[in-house]
Amino acid sequence: MKPFNAKNYQQIPGLYHWLTFLLPSLAGLLLFVMPVMIEGEYTIPVAILAGLLKSMLSGFLPAIITLVLVVSCLLTLLAKWFSPHWIIDRPFLAGLFDISPIWCLIRVVGMIFVLIGFFRVGPEAIWSESTGGMVLNELMPTLFAVFLFAGLLLPLLMNFGLLELLGTLMTRVMRPLFNLPGRAAIDCIASWLGDGSVGILMTSKQYETAHYTQREAAVIGTTFSAVSITFSLVVIAQVGLEHLFAPFYLTVCLAGVVAAVIVPRLPPLSRKKDLFITGKGRTGDEEAIPEGFGGLSWGLRLALHKASRVGSPAQVVADGCKNAIDMVLGVLPVVMGVGTVALMISEYTPIFHYLGLPFLPLLQLLQIPEADIASTTMVVGFADMFVPSILAASISSEMTRFVIAALSLTQLIYLSEVGALLLGSRIPVSLLELFVIFILRTLVTLPIIAGMAHLIF
Repeated sequence: MKPFNAKNYQQIPGLYHWLTFLLPSLAGLLLFVMPVMIEGEYTIPVAILAGLLKSMLSGFLPAIITLVLVVSCLLTLLAKWFSPHWIIDRPFLAGLFDISPIWCLIRVVGMIFVLIGFFRVGPEAIWSESTGGMVLNELMPTLFAVFLFAGLLLPLLMNFGLLELLGTLMTRVMRPLFNLPGRAAIDCIASWLGDGSVGILMTSKQYETAHYTQREAAVIGTTFSAVSITFSLVVIAQVGLEHLFAPFYLTVCLAGVVAAVIVPRLPPLSRKKDLFITGKGRTGDEEAIPEGFGGLSWGLRLALHKASRVGSPAQVVADGCKNAIDMVLGVLPVVMGVGTVALMISEYTPIFHYLGLPFLPLLQLLQIPEADIASTTMVVGFADMFVPSILAASISSEMTRFVIAALSLTQLIYLSEVGALLLGSRIPVSLLELFVIFILRTLVTLPIIAGMAHLIF
């Protein structure tokens, strides 16, 4: 079948072109975006599949993950020390294992932590259930299962034209409001309905395939990896305010949109270069709609053009396998290493307590009850998003618990998962930049959340 050329305005797409676009794209939408209610909670089919795998292998996943991290570290050291041709001469393997010294060190740390956590040897501060034990036994199995299914199935969303169609349709909203391509909308939807790690995986792959610039990838990864509805329910239940979920989630959404408009226009995100991974700048051709076409008609032509150039089914499967392997072997060691260190700092040092003290005058100005206790939760969320809600559960004021829970969701960046995923990906953000963005999101969203809390209580 002759490929469909979007620039050949006289060419009429055939049934084969339409089916190649529609069937995989609809399957991708159903798997990644279609909301499904399970036991009273909304989720997406990919998350359901991941949950089933996690349940089936629940007794074996910590051992499997430990083996995966050991293999990842040993192959990385092999590539760095001996440069075997079977790794170096293969671009995918070279990109996965021939990494910089700092990332090599992080993988070594991740391997050491996972071995300590699995065998429960050495300092308890590393393997306890509030630090490395939690990362290994609770967080990593979920990520492992999500990465497997999301990686394998992601080509359905990315390779068959759906993003080209949505990108054209959503550009008129995303560009003026967020200065982002329209296709970024689906990253946010996948995060919102499913899991933030899915959104980061999509963003990373879009950046690696030169669909997002450095600035766009950094903004989307730190701003649009929205917290899922399911996790929001868990957080509001932790602080005992389930009956206020509707105004709570409305507050989170409102504050999140305002932060998405403001924070990317401030350093460090505003200083990111609008260059693709190839070093070239965006020309705007991708978003230009030729004369005589509407957004829908031109988006469909681009989608059919993309779908008609997809490789064989074996190549699509290979792409999915590479996605899954890349995330499992490349990112999980970072989550184990960085996440454990962050939780150890939170659990055993007063660093986050002291970092939260500057927020005390702001909380008092916003008339938040028990401001002195609330201030200790302001920065601790950088270690893990759930910690502020745990600390807030003992606060007597419902308003304060409401503010802390909502703020923890709008801060978005936490090192036990999202931050480590961003650092482990090729999205161009550093640890210091993540912390600055975290503080900026806190300063932007806190007044909005406090204002809504005063209206509700």
